[in-house]
Amino acid sequence: MKLLSTLALLGILLGCAKAPPPPKEYVLKGEILKLDPAGQLATVKGEKIEGWMDAMTMEYPVKDKQEFEKLKVGDGVNAKVMVQGTDYWLSAVNDTAPGSAAAPAASK
Repeated sequence: MKLLSTLALLGILLGCAKAPPPPKEYVLKGEILKLDPAGQLATVKGEKIEGWMDAMTMEYPVKDKQEFEKLKVGDGVNAKVMVQGTDYWLSAVNDTAPGSAAAPAASK
């Protein structure tokens, strides 16, 4: 009986475990103010991000090292902000000349 109860509880717990939802994507346009290579963080003075937040300056993690290495302080940046729960990061990073604003390529 105890084994049956344990198996039933285990089945219930496994049934409750779900994969996290896919991240939401938003478009970021702004200017790079600071880079932290040790943490792969970019401080960006960003324009309003439709559907997510008003214009503000904040740090964004850049998970892909090659994308982080494209960035230069003082340049413009266009990227996707990926948001999953309380985590967020930049992807599809395009470093642009100061003042230019090309949109990031759409994913397929």
